[in-house]
Amino acid sequence: ECPLCLLPQPPEAFPSLASCAHRSCQACLQQYLRIAVGESRVPVACPHCPAALQPADVHRLLPEPALRDKYEEFLLRRLLVADPGTRWCPAPDCSYAVIAYGCAECPRLTCGREGCGTEFCYHCRQPWHPDGPCMPAPPAPSLAHPAAQRVHPEDSAHGETLARAEAEDIKVCPRCSAFIMKINDGSCNRMNCTVCGCLFCWLCLREISDVHFLSPSGCTFWGKRPWSRTRKILWQLGMVLGAPMVISLVAGIAVPIITIGIPIYMGRKVLAGGPGDPHGPSRRSSLSGCQQCLSVTSSVLLSLFVSPIITAVTVGVGVPLMLTYVYGVVVLSLCR
Repeated sequence: ECPLCLLPQPPEAFPSLASCAHRSCQACLQQYLRIAVGESRVPVACPHCPAALQPADVHRLLPEPALRDKYEEFLLRRLLVADPGTRWCPAPDCSYAVIAYGCAECPRLTCGREGCGTEFCYHCRQPWHPDGPCMPAPPAPSLAHPAAQRVHPEDSAHGETLARAEAEDIKVCPRCSAFIMKINDGSCNRMNCTVCGCLFCWLCLREISDVHFLSPSGCTFWGKRPWSRTRKILWQLGMVLGAPMVISLVAGIAVPIITIGIPIYMGRKVLAGGPGDPHGPSRRSSLSGCQQCLSVTSSVLLSLFVSPIITAVTVGVGVPLMLTYVYGVVVLSLCR
């Protein structure tokens, strides 16, 4: 049975993959690859695990030559955008990449695509400007709403509102400058660029790690905009002043729960025969009352010996980590 379509299939309908041991029917894998390549999610992960499918398997399973060419193009772009020396031609309808090393002192680059030959700057990646300094990149036409370009003077305020609303929904990747659209509804702000794989924050447009939203940056995992400076400072001050009380309260609650909860849980588990154990009732019926009492008592006594060790390790590791974060990271951010 295919785990994707849940239909019975003959064994020859399940192609083997070089990346992992998971199996799905060929029809489901082909449809999965069509969707993944069409959405530029390259490299393509296995539908059952994070392992990336090998290019040979993708070429073998994708029947359409156009999709295979698109897959190769996306792989090449992913490789090029990860190279800090790659520059993309700014000419319209030209996606030619120029690999430029050691061009900081001589920043004039020329597109090598036949029929283009556009000259642009290595630093600002804009058309070549021999008589002036580098200027910030102008906003892309796609960031403005079409209606904002055709409004009359009396509708200019409405046009600016539309353009601003559209610009909030479309931003550029901080690594490869690819346009990324997101519905600005306060949903998850942890974004992953499908072109270069960059993990960045939608609010501050910075490359992030997994602890970005736990740091005092003002960016929240959910929300439409970062916290204001006043709110961020008040939150940091509250953390610094209230940390001893909160940590003591959490430790005071966690210690008795862990110390008492583990023996109770183990006693109930042994008495019930283990969670999900189909032989639990029959196993209990085969034991005498004395044997059951002895089994439960030994489990509880062993848990009473182990639970203080677990409690000490949890408190001994967790409390210093929280104190280090509050009086290290938060205080340093507050001083800045």
